[in-house]
Amino acid sequence: MLQLLRARRSIRRYTDEPLTPGQIDALKEAVLRSPSSRSIRPWEFVFIRDAELLEQLSRCKPHGATFLGGAPLGIVICGDETRSDVWIEDCSIASIVVQLAAHSLDLGSCWVQVRRREHEGGGSAEAYIQELLQLPAHLRVLSVIAVGHPARQLEGHARDSLEWSKIQER
Repeated sequence: MLQLLRARRSIRRYTDEPLTPGQIDALKEAVLRSPSSRSIRPWEFVFIRDAELLEQLSRCKPHGATFLGGAPLGIVICGDETRSDVWIEDCSIASIVVQLAAHSLDLGSCWVQVRRREHEGGGSAEAYIQELLQLPAHLRVLSVIAVGHPARQLEGHARDSLEWSKIQER
């Protein structure tokens, strides 16, 4: 696991190579294995491979989502706020689990923050996605994870660049 963390980087540019059915199945399994508080599993996921829909998703907010238009896969991470008061935390865990799984499959990924972000046309990025995907009102959108074959390989962050001062020992 530590090797995955050392090497993983956010990837925003992807090749045109499609993901294989095996890779997509592995990502589905990984995200469904995400831990959740009290095993309530309030999350739901929308796997999107349709290029036109990904392009529309890329316009969910003015900054930090355009790369979705070039990704072969977008995973919308939703939480049912009626099932758990910690849906945000559970969906955050699922978001990083699927990113680590993608990296383990030699794929790149990047998190698109949706919750509490504005849509450039007014309203929220979340409301834009809820309407675009016709999601029920109780399903909240936390993030979208872009996944694909990296257009270039990035080196992991050097150990000496870590902010060791953020750790206290007592």
